[in-house]
Amino acid sequence: MTGGGLLIAGTTSDAGKSVVTAGVCRWLARRGVKVAPFKAQNMSLNSFVTREGAEIGRAQAMQAAAAGVEPSALMNPVLLKPGGDRSSQVVLLGRPVGEMSARGYFGDPGLPPSSGGTRRAGRREELLETVTGCLAELRRTHDAVICEGAGSPAEINLRRTDIVNMGLARAARLPVVVVGDIDRGGVFASLFGTTALLAPGDQALVAGYLVNKFRGDVTLLEPGLEMLCGLTGRPVLGVLPYAHGLGIDEEDGLRLSLRGTVREASTAPPHGRDVLRVAVVPVPLMSNFTDVDALAAEPGVVVRFTDRPEELADADLAVVPGTRGTVRALAWLRERGLAGALARRAAEGRPVLGICGGFQMLGERIEDEVESRAGTVDGLGLLPVRVRFEAEKTLARPVGEALGERVEGYEIHHGVAEVDGGDEPFLEGCRTGSVWGTHWHGSLESDGFRRAFLRRVAADAGRAFVPAPDTSFAALREEQLDRLGDLVEEHADTAALLRLIEGGAPAGLPFVPPGAP
Repeated sequence: MTGGGLLIAGTTSDAGKSVVTAGVCRWLARRGVKVAPFKAQNMSLNSFVTREGAEIGRAQAMQAAAAGVEPSALMNPVLLKPGGDRSSQVVLLGRPVGEMSARGYFGDPGLPPSSGGTRRAGRREELLETVTGCLAELRRTHDAVICEGAGSPAEINLRRTDIVNMGLARAARLPVVVVGDIDRGGVFASLFGTTALLAPGDQALVAGYLVNKFRGDVTLLEPGLEMLCGLTGRPVLGVLPYAHGLGIDEEDGLRLSLRGTVREASTAPPHGRDVLRVAVVPVPLMSNFTDVDALAAEPGVVVRFTDRPEELADADLAVVPGTRGTVRALAWLRERGLAGALARRAAEGRPVLGICGGFQMLGERIEDEVESRAGTVDGLGLLPVRVRFEAEKTLARPVGEALGERVEGYEIHHGVAEVDGGDEPFLEGCRTGSVWGTHWHGSLESDGFRRAFLRRVAADAGRAFVPAPDTSFAALREEQLDRLGDLVEEHADTAALLRLIEGGAPAGLPFVPPGAP
């Protein structure tokens, strides 16, 4: 196999494209295939920094882990990071290139072609050459590339400017498998309708379907699968069961979250006498909230998201995560009474952890002429830190030490923090009393440091909680990725998938009317 490829599309967002892509990557890697993931354009606030300092969607970083390869900017050449309802930061080949409105990115749709109308091109169309070039480079250096689509390929209002679904498939001659989520209902209509809304040239590349998240007896589904094949001329290549405990969520990005695993694992009691309760504040434009997954991986640590001051006050540890809108999130904390709850925790010596944007909000002052352009804004005043937003984004993979343990992390931020005091340094941030702050994402994935930090938190909270001595976050993540590979290997027609990857879509696939213009 040399330079084979496949595009995993979906009838909707959250149909399971990210999960299936990761599962196919892991299955192929276990067969000895050198495979890479690819997503031409991702919209997500969960991102990652590669070793060369490029920012990509966290989905592709986790899919790269499934494939057993180092993540690269080639795997996600375009990343959109929403900053509100109408605009996003555009990250191209791992570097931010500016803010853009949806109309500026997608272009002016203009009048329907039947009326002779014209339209203004958007930035997205200009990126097709970049995207196909990245894919071609991955195909040159790998045996196979498994591509993930975005949303639905049947978004007929966006087809002219598409670079991530059928536009990419047509440009790179990729066979397409469409995933449908049966758990939400209407999977047959969704699969049929998706196909029937595609133009003839697009339909010619749609080679089959996968049904995802099925519960029950698959024999009851088989008559429908046969009828769908009869109606479309395309087989269902597998029915993937609903897998409990994977803890995998999607938001046009893969969150390999261990919250689900811990929540459903009744066999993992606390190692000591007490549990440790962690409350995470779901701030607006919350980003990289995967930081708390490593906490949830610990037996006896209960993680929940809450925007209620009383629940925040009751927890043993309060976490303020990252955000793409620090000033906006700060105002939201004050409006909800959560700022007061955090201040009371600090005054009582009860633990608070701020990460990235959360760290910035815990400081004394924020000067922002970049993100919100709000000027100087007072922070919560819980840490001796002043933050100034710079146009240049910090993208780094720092390594350091805290609490006597080695720590690895990654940084993604425009804010530059000036620390003036505190009781002790903390991962280039600081600790004052029971309030901790750092720009480092991912630090809690370092097992020794996480255990040391939880011991300090438990002592400050007065809890008889003892971290388990042998929890390995990396090993738990590998187990999850293996489970995804198992789903594909055990429940999909892997021989048919291999034929598509190696040989492309079969010739002569029938047209399903009415099709799109």
